[in-house]
Amino acid sequence: MIGWGQFLKIALGGLAGLLAVVFGFIVLMNPYGHLPWQVFGKHVIMDINQRYQYPAIVRSGEFDSAVFGTSTSRLLDPDRLDAQLGGRFANLAMNAGQAWEQYQLARLFLQHQPNLKTLIVGLDWNWCEEKADVNRITPRGFPEWLYDDSAWNDWLLLLNPRTLELAGRVAGYRLGLRLPRIPFNGFEVFVPPESAYDPVKVEKLLWAGAPKEIKPQVPAYTATAEDLRAWRFPALTWLEEVLAATPADARRILAFMPVHVNRQPVPGSQGAARERLCKTRVAEIGARHQAVVVDFGIASSITTRDDNYWDTMHYRLPIAYRIVDGIARAVATRQDDPGGDWVMLGRRASASQ
Repeated sequence: MIGWGQFLKIALGGLAGLLAVVFGFIVLMNPYGHLPWQVFGKHVIMDINQRYQYPAIVRSGEFDSAVFGTSTSRLLDPDRLDAQLGGRFANLAMNAGQAWEQYQLARLFLQHQPNLKTLIVGLDWNWCEEKADVNRITPRGFPEWLYDDSAWNDWLLLLNPRTLELAGRVAGYRLGLRLPRIPFNGFEVFVPPESAYDPVKVEKLLWAGAPKEIKPQVPAYTATAEDLRAWRFPALTWLEEVLAATPADARRILAFMPVHVNRQPVPGSQGAARERLCKTRVAEIGARHQAVVVDFGIASSITTRDDNYWDTMHYRLPIAYRIVDGIARAVATRQDDPGGDWVMLGRRASASQ
């Protein structure tokens, strides 16, 4: 008959063996692509949380150009950017990506791509957020251990149910049972297919039953000296750090993305005055670092047409193509768009620069 002491040893030994097998499986599958080996081939993205997967794209060294931003930049097609601007692009925009998260990812990219050709930051209101230095991450979490240079903390954090599940998905792909969640260049058409577009449903999302009219505030709000002292834009310090760390011969592009006009601050309001000041600060940063600063976040034939959007933040795929083409033309001409899609902010550098 087995005594309690012997039973405990057998149980603990069995548990240790099981944990060793599980840990070995996770290591072999390498679900975050951060370990220094790929036993079964190139890393494949099987996770929907880009924060955990984009570091592998960055460290691969396959891409010399990249887009950073939130979901409002995710439809910018890397292949179209390659054709328009040259280089090999990855789209590293993250769903609900806070400015600090984008900053961390951009820093990692700069560390691993010394031959950078083009860096595009798709700007949203979160870069102008007053509490960006406090609200650094979302409930999705942010794995800082995947963004540092230490290997030891990586090993310690691998043994958990979430990572085991992800390793199982990778195994499913290796066995031909699953498709990648996102292509390796980060690009995904995450909006519904164009055939599913429903203008009635979209109108409800855009206006929520309110009158389809935006009345400017009259008289327009004028920022006071107190406002200018109080309005904070802490994330812009990170933006300047990213541009300062970019190689001198690389192209830098800052582009405010075109959210629907009903999501933009009401013209003449205090919010509009604060946004205008933030954009002025961005333009000043861009000028200091020879960046092209282009603003699609204006009232235009893109943002005032309901049928260009799925909701107040997310435009349709043809508009994404239009934005890529617009960025390329803005880089080439350094002029406002004759059709009004964008305006250049700050110094209009020569097109040959």
